[in-house]
Amino acid sequence: MKIIHYCQHVLGMGHFFRSLEISRALENEQVIFVAGGTRPEQELPDHVEYFQLPGLCMNENFGGLMPTDEGRLLDEVKEERIEKIKVIFEQEKPDVFLIELFPFGRKAFRFELLPILDSIKAGLYGDVKIICSLRDILVEKDDGGKHEKRCVETLNKYFDLLLIHSDPQIAKLDETFQSLNNISIPYSYTGFAARKPRNNVRSKVRKQLGIDSDEKLLVASAGGGKVGNSLLKAVFDSFTELGPEKTKLLILTGPFLDQNKYDALKTDSLSYSNITVEKFAPDFTDLLTGADAMISMAGYNTCMDILTTNIPSAVLPFAQNREQRMRAEKLAEHTSLKVLNDNDLSTSRMKNIINELLTCERSSSDHNINLEGATESARAIRMVGTK
Repeated sequence: MKIIHYCQHVLGMGHFFRSLEISRALENEQVIFVAGGTRPEQELPDHVEYFQLPGLCMNENFGGLMPTDEGRLLDEVKEERIEKIKVIFEQEKPDVFLIELFPFGRKAFRFELLPILDSIKAGLYGDVKIICSLRDILVEKDDGGKHEKRCVETLNKYFDLLLIHSDPQIAKLDETFQSLNNISIPYSYTGFAARKPRNNVRSKVRKQLGIDSDEKLLVASAGGGKVGNSLLKAVFDSFTELGPEKTKLLILTGPFLDQNKYDALKTDSLSYSNITVEKFAPDFTDLLTGADAMISMAGYNTCMDILTTNIPSAVLPFAQNREQRMRAEKLAEHTSLKVLNDNDLSTSRMKNIINELLTCERSSSDHNINLEGATESARAIRMVGTK
């Protein structure tokens, strides 16, 4: 079976990594991963072919799209993307078109998605099943229900299946999407799509990082890096003032942090032998298995990584919308996850948080949250694609 998997991240990397886990689970199938954001440094499985569209991302004020390549015009990039997607379908004629988030989000990308959906429904590429891959919690819309109405109409007109990557005991879609009952196509909850660490990897990771058996490792992460610099700075300042014995700090800024801010943090870290600043860790779940505590932004994938590794953690949700805080607070009801607020970024409070995390033991209890979303999604995609 051949699958074209469309994923467009515009702010963080969560959409990319969740989609990648689903593509990874589609082993023995041919997956063409069509992406339109900056590609993270991540190795892909052999059965996944990566296709990079001309890049688009959100502008600095999150008010619209802009090309990722300087000097390019937005309309020029849009036209090129439309043509490239058309050529991919003409050449590949897939069995399944798997679309991440749209039409629940990515309204700005209707310019390229609606034409290809119309062509599929017209039968130009054979019998192609169209599936929506959706996260658990949606960003709020204050438009009197127009967004939900448009979303339902698009789903019912074009799509064959909706996959919701959530455990309904944690988050049901109708909590953030009031028009669920108006959706006429089949939908199912897959469980959370979570990355899994390798077995027995802790000692190997610690050896690679130079962490002695009597030392602890604290990880601070800003996810993609477009937001979160204030959190990293708070951890850095508090850690240096606290000076915990036999403890090292690894700061991961994310690949999208402003280069000047990265350079400043990197330069400051050179004065401390127990602090390392890097942009990205490709095997993040393995890293958390080797670490002893983490302070991070609260994206979907980071929360899943916390659940799969049971690392003592504190997370700061992105404040611009409800999604991250809502998820983190729901998960905190089932785990020992600590959810932070902006006032926790003060040095005095952050020192207490660091101390608390470093004295916590990794939980060995089962939280009973379904983390098999990638496997369940792959099963559902195969069933639809072979009908």
